[in-house]
Formats: sequence, structure tokens, C-alpha cells
Amino acid sequence: MEFASSSSSSSSLSFLKSEPQFRYDVFINFWGEDIGRKLVSHLHSVLLQAKVNTLIKEENLQGMELEEHMRAIAASKIAIIVFSKSYTESTCCLLQLQKIIECQETFGQIVLPIFYEIDPLDLRDQKDDCGKALEEAAHKIYSGEQLEHALLMWSRALTKAAGISGWDVRDLRHDAELVEQIVGRVQTLLGYADLPITEFPVGLDSQVEKLIRCIENHSTRVCMIGIWGMGGSGKTTIAKAIYNRIYRLFIGKSFFENIRQVWNRVFRRRVPLQEKLLYDVLKSKVEVESVGMGRTMIQNVLSRKKLLIVLDDVNEFDQLENICGNREWFGQGTVIIITTRNVDVLNRLKVDYVYKMDDMNENESLELFSWHAFREAKPRKDFNELARNIVAYCGGLPLALNVLGYFLYKKRVEECESVLETLKRIPMDEVQEILRISFDGLWNDTEKDIFLDLCCFFIGKERGYVTEILNGCRLHADIGISVLIERGLIKVKKNNKLAMHPLLRDMGREIIRQSSPEEPGKRSRLWFQDNVIDVLKENSGTEATQGLSLKLHSTNRGSFKAHAFKEMKRLRLLQLDHVHLTGDYGYFSKELIWICWQGFRSKYIPKNFPMENVIAIDLKHSHLQLIWKTPQDLKWLKFLNLSHSKFLIETPDFSGLPSLEKLILKDCPSLCEVHESIGDLRNLLLINLKDCTSLSNLPKEVYKLKSLRTFILSGCLKIDILEEDIAQIKSLITLVAESTAVKQVPFSIVISKSIGYISLRGFEGLSTSIFPSIIRSWMSPTLNPQSFVSPFCMDMENNNWRDLAPLHSSLANLRSILVQGDTEFQLSNEVKTILVEYGVNFTESRISKHHLRFSLIGVGSYNEFLNTLSNSVSEGLSSSESCDVSLPGDNYPYWLANVGEGHSVCFNVPQDCDMKGMALCVVYLSTPEIVATECLTSVLVVNYTKCTLHMHRHGRVISFNDEDWHGIMSNLGSGDKVEIFVTFGHGLVVKNTALYLICGESNDLEKEPVE
Repeated sequence: MEFASSSSSSSSLSFLKSEPQFRYDVFINFWGEDIGRKLVSHLHSVLLQAKVNTLIKEENLQGMELEEHMRAIAASKIAIIVFSKSYTESTCCLLQLQKIIECQETFGQIVLPIFYEIDPLDLRDQKDDCGKALEEAAHKIYSGEQLEHALLMWSRALTKAAGISGWDVRDLRHDAELVEQIVGRVQTLLGYADLPITEFPVGLDSQVEKLIRCIENHSTRVCMIGIWGMGGSGKTTIAKAIYNRIYRLFIGKSFFENIRQVWNRVFRRRVPLQEKLLYDVLKSKVEVESVGMGRTMIQNVLSRKKLLIVLDDVNEFDQLENICGNREWFGQGTVIIITTRNVDVLNRLKVDYVYKMDDMNENESLELFSWHAFREAKPRKDFNELARNIVAYCGGLPLALNVLGYFLYKKRVEECESVLETLKRIPMDEVQEILRISFDGLWNDTEKDIFLDLCCFFIGKERGYVTEILNGCRLHADIGISVLIERGLIKVKKNNKLAMHPLLRDMGREIIRQSSPEEPGKRSRLWFQDNVIDVLKENSGTEATQGLSLKLHSTNRGSFKAHAFKEMKRLRLLQLDHVHLTGDYGYFSKELIWICWQGFRSKYIPKNFPMENVIAIDLKHSHLQLIWKTPQDLKWLKFLNLSHSKFLIETPDFSGLPSLEKLILKDCPSLCEVHESIGDLRNLLLINLKDCTSLSNLPKEVYKLKSLRTFILSGCLKIDILEEDIAQIKSLITLVAESTAVKQVPFSIVISKSIGYISLRGFEGLSTSIFPSIIRSWMSPTLNPQSFVSPFCMDMENNNWRDLAPLHSSLANLRSILVQGDTEFQLSNEVKTILVEYGVNFTESRISKHHLRFSLIGVGSYNEFLNTLSNSVSEGLSSSESCDVSLPGDNYPYWLANVGEGHSVCFNVPQDCDMKGMALCVVYLSTPEIVATECLTSVLVVNYTKCTLHMHRHGRVISFNDEDWHGIMSNLGSGDKVEIFVTFGHGLVVKNTALYLICGESNDLEKEPVE
């Protein structure tokens, strides 16, 4: 039977429609005018009983034309040829034989010859009666050159078939024995046996469908798909489910399970893997003498075969390169699926698509756990709250839900509660063993140290911040963090924050705990509150301790002695939130790199606190009045955060902080003075003085900073930004100065070539000035600026407008800018009014459909979709008989389509996906002389929810770069209402604008403020 018809799949599996498309398992070729007919009839009957979809000449091909015979042969995986003494008398058999040999040579069709009372040598040599019969058969239908060609082709086909290993009836006692052997061989070659998968496949079908569509979308000559995720996430289960769904559609198949384990067991030898692949496809043992010979054999034997190959749990590229390192080794339509915890191996292999495993959502997690724990889809009422707590603990990891659900089957509520509390301290061994494989597979101790530091101290911290700190610990975190991401051990979430699955975090912490289960002071890192308190009270810390974190509540009055740190001479990471410490701070380690001490209670930092190697100091919510009494020489310090320090009066002398990059003094209401030495900081990138309400002025030296990129002054009610001062900061990208004493918009910032984000809300003249000026300068760059540019500010006393010609000229050259507005109405009204007024046509022109054209603008990760989209739009335009346009619609999961009439398209940012990129399709009318690719192009992204207008301008219709994409995405959040406008110069009429959002797996789109 045909697999596609029996499957429950709703997918068309169109990626398998390239030649060959198998509809039959076996085709039997024979001549039925002799005693071989009885054998064939018996064989056919037994094959059908064995559920082998078989096509036979006499019964299945009656009424078919010759071409249909040929198509039937090409749609069969196996061809059985029954040679008899009169075989060469049949022109039909000979034509079919010629097609069979052709199929064997082109796509590797399996040929099984049966020599029924005829010597294979007679067929090979075609002498005597056999040769005469062959000539007579050819004369029946051919003459002249065709006759000679047919004899040549048939003779060649007979010779080749006679050389294939098969069955010689003369060697067997009776036909029944022969039929039994043939059917057994056919069943072995077909190998129709589903792989066992999970008993409770919750959420599996939708993921399998999604991956099959991914395979379909990447239907290249040989399609390679990677499934990437952490241990226990269900990669193998999905791979098996896909295999079961589609394996009948391939001529050969191989499923390598647990390659990592096999690799280690055979001492990292590649040959056994090559031998297994060849055996699985050929169904006969093959000895491979060397890796090089194995590669040659794979290429020679498999290059014409359409195969399904699944390589499960790959962890090194070496495991792949000698099995599937070259697509040319396999036949057209081959699909190779690779599961791995290490995405780097997929990138090196250059797979067509990487499918990242998601954690199960709460509902699916609860259902999966319930099936294992209660044998039903929902928890019992008395278990409802507890079940949800257990599901939350498992964090959507299928392995943990399976193991824990099975373990708690038939247990009482009290027992389950006890188990959960225990697991929070000591994780379950069966889950830990699977997860630890990824940790043990890290290349060196440096990567392991980075992972353990992240587990205990840096989850939720910004990647760049953590990288600098760990680099200071000589851990080479630039590379190390990338490796951990590739291995699926950590993730990078919104605003570049590091995240980790809770069970991986617990696994890392358990590794540390097991190093000294009974004596916490001998562990390398301390994070569990009870253990830390005991160590500090008992002075049991040792030189083994490299990191310590104690986070108490702000109302806690816990007090400890500094002497407790005396023996922790290798301490490099210290976090003491709301901890009161008495005694000599000189006991702290000189190796300290990171100090995070929220709620620091002293009025100033003691002079003997050893900070000479510190890279980051975070003393938010401190009681500091002065940071230190005398200037300090901290040459490695890069981050200084004193936010929410209510009593801080002045900043320190910065002359001893040459490496400082980020100065964060947010919400320090008593701060009155910024030290003039701030101008000496040649590496300073960020100053955040938000809500420093007592600060009335800044030293002139601030404006001389050559590296400053972000300047935040919002809420500094007494500060005004002077034109001549701010103009000096040539590197400034972001200026946020809301609710300040600013009386006029600084023109020098607006026209700066570096600026990318300006927010000056609270200035009354902004909403009626910046938007019109920038947009108008782009829409009509050749007009006289004095004739239309509204002023940014006005000298109210003299009632004189400022000369804005230089401003207009600079705006016309601006590439990208983001401006904050006040209300949705103001944004919508301003943009549409100006677009109508300056160059955008909203009415349809009477231009022939032959002048209907389109342009595609790609942003972010769009390449693999743009060609498909371009072809689809081209077909739609060429088939249109009028100017009506039918653009491609929704094609989830690859893109989400939104189509608008005219020059704009509206959409809501999706809630449940991470946008990886977007493609804009603009259909327009033009004259033959002018096309959009020759015109100035403007793209305006209006976020009505956040009241921002992001404007991009290009000299030609080209794809945006990654920097543009990140800029756009940083101002789009889940659920935001957005409209995108696309405009061309030269008066081109835009008919339709379509937006295709290219989605990923996460929904972390929100922009977070700088702390």
C-alpha cells in the first residue's frame, strides 16, 4: 500500500515529489508463456500477504500504454526480473528490462534477478537460441538504425542483469523454497518497521508537521536538517517520529541512534559508522578497510540512491564529515536529519535549516506530566496545585516531566510534596545524568568554569557585562560563552541578557555541591543561603572558594564579621546584597573582580578594601555619601553602578579610573556635583544620570568625551543642554533627555550623522517640528528648505525664525533616525499629512498593467525566503490580466503575511514568536524609463503603541544590514501596533505593500531601559 495514503499527515510531503516518486514497493518483470508463470503467481500472492505493494505485468498493467509501464517501473523501489528460456522473445519484457537497468543506474533501483531454468551465462553472452530470439523480437518493432540501437541497448541490459547476484532455480529443490527466500529478501530490503517512540506524544504531531514543512521548504538536491536543543528536550523523539512518517518514501534508510555513545565505545573510529550506513542501505555486510575507502564506497554506492538518513546525538563534526560531508555522495531527494546539542556541528556542515527545540509550554507540560503521573490528561483535583508546581520546576523539559511523572505515579500528595522540596536542593539523578553529558562534553576546564560561574551568579545579566568580568578572571569568555550557546547550555534573551534552563542551572550547582557534600566551605562557589550563612558564621571558608553570593532582603538585619573572608584568598566574585559587615575589609581577597553589594551600609568605601583588580562595582541602593575619601587607582574598573543611592552627594575623582566604560548614577536625588575629571575618561561609553534631581549643571569636560555613545539625563529637572556643548560629542548615538530644563531642541544632535535615537519628550515644540522637518527633507530634497521646513524652536522674545537651510541639507543626508512622539493621533496625523503633501500618491494612475513592477526589501534573516517570495510574486504579476494584484498570503511557520493597499501596511507584532527578519514587497506602477531600483527610497516604521517613529532612508532599494534590523527590533515589542510606510521618489504610484514577518521560536522582543 502507499504510505502517503495511509498516513494521518495533513502535509502534502511535496518535497518528495521530485524523481523518483515511489508508489510501489516491487515491480515484477517476466514473460508468462512458459512454466515461470506459476512461480510468479505464487510469488505475487505471498508478497501481497506480506503487505508488500507489488505491481505485476499480467494483473496490474492490462490496458496501460507503454509509457505508463515505464512510469510504473520508475515508481518502484525494487524490480524482480524472472528470466526464462523464452524471456528474450518478448519485446515488452525487453523494453521493461531496459527501463529497469536505466533506473538502477540513475537512482539506484534495487534489481533482483531470478534465473528460471536458464544459465546466467547464456543471458550474458546471448548466443544460439537466446541471441536469435533477441534479434527476432527487435525486428518485430524496429528497423534500420533503430533496430541496431535497440539490439545494442537490450544486449547491454541483459549482460548487466545477468551479472547481478540473484537466484538460480536449478540450485533449489522447489519453488516454495525460492519464494520464501525472495520474499524474505524483499522484506529485509524494504525494512518496514516503525521505530518505538514515546507512549504519550503530547505536542509531538505539531512539531513533526512543522519540521516536515521545513524539509519541504528546503527541498534542495540533498536536504540537510538539524534539530538542536539541550539534553532531554525531545530531539530524538521528534527525529524518530519524522522517520516513521516518511521512511517508506525512500529507496534506502538508516537511523544512527546515540552516535556519541557509539563514537566513544569504538575509540573514536569512523569506519564502524561508515560500515553501518552501507549495511543499512544495502542490507548486506560491507567491510571498510579505511576511512578514505569508506568515503569512496559511500560515494560510489549511494550517489544514485534517494535515502533517508538520521544521525542522532552528534556531538563532533568528525562524526559527520566522513558519513555525509559531501552532498554529492547521495542521490536526488535524499533527506539527512541530524540531532545535536552542539549547533556548531550543524553550522560547519552548512545544513539547510536548524530547528531549535522549544521548552514545552505550561499546558503541554501539565498534560505530559499528568499522563505519566495519573494516566490521564489532567491532574486530579487534590493534586492540581502541586502538579503545577512540579511542572514549573521541570521548566518545560520533556525528560524531566516524564521521569518525575513516572516516579510520582500512585504516590500520595504528602510524598510528592516531600519529593519536590528535596529536588530543589538535590536534583534527580536520572535527569542529571542526561543533562551532565553536555557539561562533560565541554572542551576544557575554562568553559566549565564559565558555565559554573553563570549557574551561580550571572543568570539574567547582560552578556557584554558578564564577558568583561569573566575575561578579567582570565577565562576567555568571548569564546567560552559562544561555545556554551552553541552547546545549548545557555541562551541569550531579550536585551542581550543571559538565560539558562532551571534544570541546567541546578545541574551545574549540583556538580559544585558534590565536590564537597558535607563541607560547604571547601566548595568552589557558594550560593545557597543557608550554606553561605553557616560558612560566614563559622569562619569555615577556604582557599577553594572562588565565588560567594548571599542575597538577603532589604529588611534583614543580618550582620557578619569581615574576618570570615580571611581564608578565601582566591575569591574573585562577591555578591552581598543587604548584608552588614563589620571589621577590617582588608581581609577580602586581592583577586576580587566583581563586587555586587546592594544596600551597602557605610558612608564611604573603606580605603583598605582591596579593589585593585576589580572590573565591576555595583553598589545600588547604598548608603554612600562619598564613594571614597581619597582618589583610588582602579585601572581595570569598567563598570560603576551607584543607582538609587539616596545620600550620594558627589561623584568621585575619576582620574584613577582610566578604563571606565559605564557610569550609572540613576536616581541619586542628592547628587549635586559631577567631578570635572570625568573628561579624562577616554573609554566612557555610557552616562546615566536619570532622576538626579539636585544636579543643576554638568562640567564642561563632559562634552569633550570622544567615545560617549549613550547620554541619559531624563528627570534632571535643573539641567539644560546647550547647543554649543552637545555638538562636541561627535560619537553620540543615543540621547534621552525627557523632562529636563531643555528650552530648545539642539539642532546639532538632530543633524548628527551618528545619532540613532533621540527622546526629548517634555519639550513643547518637539511634536510639531522634528517629524515634519525630517520627513519633508527626505520626500522633497530638492525643494527650497525655507519654503516648507517648520522650525524646531522659536525665539519667543524677538519672534524671529531660525535659519534652517543648513539643517535641511543635513537631514537630507541622514540615513536613519528614531524619534519619540507624544500620542498615537499625533504620529498618525503628522506622517500621513506630510506624505500626502510631499510626493506620495494615494490615487491610482492610468498606467498599463505592463508597467506593474515590484521591489523586495529584506531586513534581518531573510535570504532563504526572498527567492521563494520573488518567484511567487512574479508568477502573480505575470498571470494578472489587470492591475489587480494577488500577493502571497499566510504561509506559517515560515512567514506571517500582512498585505496593505497603497504605500503602507499595518500589523501587530506577534505575541508568540521571535521575529528573525522581515521582507517588504512593494508593488508599484511606473513608466518604462523609471523603476523603483533607480529611486530614492524611504522606509518609516511607526510604532503607535510606543509612540516612536523610526525612519530609514536608502539611495536605492536594497536590503538593510544587521545593524538596521537590531535598531528596528529594539523598538518593537510583543503586541505593538505598527504601520510601515514605503515611499519612492519620481512620483511612482505604490499599489500594494506586503510585509512578511520571518519568525523564530521566542517572543523576547521588548526593549529594556539601561539601568
